[in-house]
Amino acid sequence: MGWLGLRFAAGVALVLGLSLACCHGDTDQRDVFAINSLYVALGTPSLPGWQAQDGDPCGAGWQGVGCVFSNITELKLPGANLGGELGDNLGFFSSIISIDLSGNHIGGLIPENLPATIRNFFLSGNQFTGPIPNGLASLSQLTDLSLDGNHLSGQIPDAFEPLGLLVNLNLGDNNLSGPLPPSMGKLPSLVTFNMQNNQITGTLDVLQDLPSLANLNVENNLLSGPVPPRLLTLPNFRNAGNPFNTTIIPSPPAPPTISPSPAPTSPDPSPGGDVPVPSRRSPGKPKQDTNAPPSKTTFFTAKRVIWIALAGLGIFVVIAVVMCVFMSKSCKKLQPVERLGKPPHSSPPNNAGGGIKYKESLLQQKNQSEQAPKTLLVGKEMHQRMDQKNEMDLEKGLPAAPVRTENHAVPRTGIDMKHPKQSLVPAPPDLQSRVVMSSKKDFILSVTCFTVAELQQYTRSFSQGNLIGRGTIGSVYRAKLPEGKVLAVKKLSNAATTKIDDEFLDLVSGISKLKHPNVVELVGYCAEYSQYLLAFEYYRNGTLYDALNLDDEIHSKLSWNLRIMIALGAAKALEYLHETCQPPIIHRNFKSANLLLDDKLIVSVSDCGLSSVMSQETQNQLSVNLSANGYGAPELETGSYTLQSDIYSFGVVMLELLTARKPYDRSRPRGEQFLVSWAISQLHDIDSLSRMVDPSLKGAYPSKSLSRFADIISLCLQPEPEFRPPMSEIVQNIMLLVQK
Repeated sequence: MGWLGLRFAAGVALVLGLSLACCHGDTDQRDVFAINSLYVALGTPSLPGWQAQDGDPCGAGWQGVGCVFSNITELKLPGANLGGELGDNLGFFSSIISIDLSGNHIGGLIPENLPATIRNFFLSGNQFTGPIPNGLASLSQLTDLSLDGNHLSGQIPDAFEPLGLLVNLNLGDNNLSGPLPPSMGKLPSLVTFNMQNNQITGTLDVLQDLPSLANLNVENNLLSGPVPPRLLTLPNFRNAGNPFNTTIIPSPPAPPTISPSPAPTSPDPSPGGDVPVPSRRSPGKPKQDTNAPPSKTTFFTAKRVIWIALAGLGIFVVIAVVMCVFMSKSCKKLQPVERLGKPPHSSPPNNAGGGIKYKESLLQQKNQSEQAPKTLLVGKEMHQRMDQKNEMDLEKGLPAAPVRTENHAVPRTGIDMKHPKQSLVPAPPDLQSRVVMSSKKDFILSVTCFTVAELQQYTRSFSQGNLIGRGTIGSVYRAKLPEGKVLAVKKLSNAATTKIDDEFLDLVSGISKLKHPNVVELVGYCAEYSQYLLAFEYYRNGTLYDALNLDDEIHSKLSWNLRIMIALGAAKALEYLHETCQPPIIHRNFKSANLLLDDKLIVSVSDCGLSSVMSQETQNQLSVNLSANGYGAPELETGSYTLQSDIYSFGVVMLELLTARKPYDRSRPRGEQFLVSWAISQLHDIDSLSRMVDPSLKGAYPSKSLSRFADIISLCLQPEPEFRPPMSEIVQNIMLLVQK
């Protein structure tokens, strides 16, 4: 019995352990709560994986649930024979983009509290009742809305003005009534609008100025009045089953004698001739009896017109005076801005013409705000937060927020690549914050802003087949764009970064300014749903590490001269980061796996500038990894990492090019596992040096060039950081090898 009791206790413990494990999965807990609530409101239908409490929808693969990382982004259950209601907790979905519950039997009201991130919302072919919720006004990212085939009633709410991205709207086959709301005339992106088989009244005038409208179905309603001419030109306009033109909407009577010219009559023939159309007489010349004496009414009317004319003239004069004063003051205010780039008694700095650029950027911002571009909400909030912080700091006399790099700060006005020691002309205090804000928004236009949904599509849902590699601060995926261009998308790990919400746009800004032939170029970024991704140029020939150790075809192409050119390109990239960028940028993770080769085997350095968002714990871990893999300088053991530490890692890479050995290879004998400790004593002995060289070169190298190459390696691998030469000196030494 004791043994049976023990087994029973163990079984209970196992069940409890599994239960607790199921309670906390990888899915965002807000999304778990929302989907649990939805499941209960639907009546707990038979859906594989779904449960009423807790669970891991993303990790366990619930039916119809799509995720990006730990967030539910898609809910697709069309025609799943679902009943019940939607409940009141849909708004708790934190990142959902698409909901498709069409073709079911779901009833009740459509809730007011809807997820603000939704873009595609399909509820057609159900049994929803009641009005369309006013909560639609909160769905600023909505592009497709289908509510057709339900039992919705009441008037269409005046809630469409914030829906500037709405493309397709389907409200057909319901019991909606009343006129179309004015806000429907403020949908610049609307292409298709279906509202057939309802009881909509009034006219279609509100739709006549929609610039993108191409498909309109208003059949079988109670619409009246003339059809606007603009709608008659639509490629697909269906309007049968409406009493158009059978009721003339009377126009308000015009004041007599104000308009001397007669208004032209508009022929509005009745379709069947059943309802007579009243004649329209010119209000400007009413029929009068010439023998009748002048009436008192005519006298007072003429007097009123004179007073109105005089009042109007007076108002016009006042407005003109005010405008002149305002314009003169505005010109005076703009003069300091125009002088920003050309101060007196000094040579023009890099920002010459700053006043013109500043005014152009203001116009661009104004146009962008009027056109309501498709921007990310997260990025917009970041801009507002950082701009507000700058303005507050400037009021206190503090400088604008810098871009943080390793032990340095880069001013947000830019990195001066050409004149490191040149001082920028400061903007006046009342303009400086706005210039910084303009600079920040101008850079956003220079790189592509992707959405998570787009990158999910381009990377095949971040599949393992598209995974290029994993690193300390994130994973890299291969992304293929619709036009065929291939990118490398790096997803930053939230666990490896710190304060990423505040610093991500600074990071993007800093990296986007790095322009060098041997530095991997930033193409775009994504900041959405607490996910932060960077898109870089893709290099088809992979990394130098792969070329030396894994890819025999490319390895065979690595001649001695080509290896020197690879070393030179990598050295120039570090020289650019260390000595051209001001303040200097420390790479902190320089290794052959971060040196990429293009189709011509020209090298480019990746991961430049990423150290600025690493947490201290991640920096420490990175130093441990560098040392464990044979790239770490001796000073890393004391927690110190400087520019000279990058130079040491560069020396290790040169040693890889020389020997085609890994910096750390546990498969080799103990004394040869760490490349530096094995090779350092042999660099100055010509016989030993010759035996170290990659055998695939088969002696095809000048011995003098080999000796000088080894001398450069030895200088870079000096144990004391102060004895390592700067990168500019290393570049000059390698260039001498090229000339030889």
